[in-house]
Amino acid sequence: MSISLIILACIAGFIGAMVDAIVGGGGLVTTPALLALGLPTHIALGTNKFASTMGAMSSTYHFFKSGNMNKQLLKYILPFSFIGSAFGVLTVLGIDPEFLKKVIIVLVLVIGVYTIVHKDLGLEDRFTGLTRKKIILAMVLALALGFYDGFFGPGTGSFLIFGLINIFGFNFVRASANTKVLNLASNITALVLFLLNGKVYFYVGIPMGICMIVGAKFGANMAIEKGSKFIKPVFVIMSLLLVVKMTVDVL
Repeated sequence: MSISLIILACIAGFIGAMVDAIVGGGGLVTTPALLALGLPTHIALGTNKFASTMGAMSSTYHFFKSGNMNKQLLKYILPFSFIGSAFGVLTVLGIDPEFLKKVIIVLVLVIGVYTIVHKDLGLEDRFTGLTRKKIILAMVLALALGFYDGFFGPGTGSFLIFGLINIFGFNFVRASANTKVLNLASNITALVLFLLNGKVYFYVGIPMGICMIVGAKFGANMAIEKGSKFIKPVFVIMSLLLVVKMTVDVL
């Protein structure tokens, strides 16, 4: 791959990581970019996972410093993100993930519309504590979306944010902060399995990952400083863009 194409991958990585740090959905930018540059599907997924893991580490660190993470909750649900992601990668390496697209289009569209209709959703922090029922729901959410992240990926952050807001009453800032840790867990698990199967191009992944570290820092700082009123419209826009992009792919 030429230097110019690697530079394009780096630009896509910076933009994708910045968006991903705010609301998730960075894979909407980075995965299609790598495919457009000519990488085979499994190589593109593995290389993207390598670079996005570096970006996820950056955004997780900045959200952790902000104090918006619920460590008590994360200790319960984090292992399920690891497990789900492992099963997802093992599945995607054996079959074509294209059939999932139609289901995801409908789900993301429903989330986007629901968020628009419910004007107060995620703007205020209504978290009242952890209950057994809520923790179990969050475990199921982490397991399912860990699997999806390992299997396919785009939209995982959006699903997690939406789920945490509706289960625990978090605002967008706190939901986004806790989502970053779950995303990082599933990214690391998926990355290990992609590496073991030789599906990562390091000469693309390393420079792209460095750019994603910088992009994630910018995005996390914007989300923390500007708050939920800034994150919510970005969340809706990214959800609808994901629907449009995946619909075009299917058609």
